[in-house]
Amino acid sequence: MRELLVQEGYDALSVDAVAERAGVHRTTVYRRWRDVGGLLADVLDAAGSDAWRPPDTGTLEGDLVAVNAELEAGLTDQPVTAALIAASFRSPEAAAALQRFWDDRYTRCAVVVERAVARGEVPEGTCARRVLVAATAPVYQQILLMRDRSDPLLAEQAARGVALAAAHGVFVGGQQE
Repeated sequence: MRELLVQEGYDALSVDAVAERAGVHRTTVYRRWRDVGGLLADVLDAAGSDAWRPPDTGTLEGDLVAVNAELEAGLTDQPVTAALIAASFRSPEAAAALQRFWDDRYTRCAVVVERAVARGEVPEGTCARRVLVAATAPVYQQILLMRDRSDPLLAEQAARGVALAAAHGVFVGGQQE
């Protein structure tokens, strides 16, 4: 299914196509998933069941740079990631699963800001989710929306800029998670 999604896109996905690619009868696929949206949702839910944790480099800037480097690699080295994100705009089940995935990732990454608060790098009350969104958004923008990988410094510079802004209290307040 992943290969089919990457090669042909969401419109080429069907239960029949997935069954054919898997070498099973279509009823086997239908029994497990009612439709392609359910299949995509399961793939996304499985992606969230890993043991991934954000890196601990000893500084907020270093942690955000490392998170952005991993994000950039995930979006460029694994084309299925971008394909799943794009497909989530076409399927309510996949969209809900992607939201669960993001919620989980932001929750896991909150420790990056918690460590920075404990080290005195950022003020108490700094909103982890806002810091993380601000640091990673340029990477998503560049790779997924603009389909441009020509700026190798963007991920690092975005992370550094957000760390500097966080140190000055720009992200104090807001939704705490």
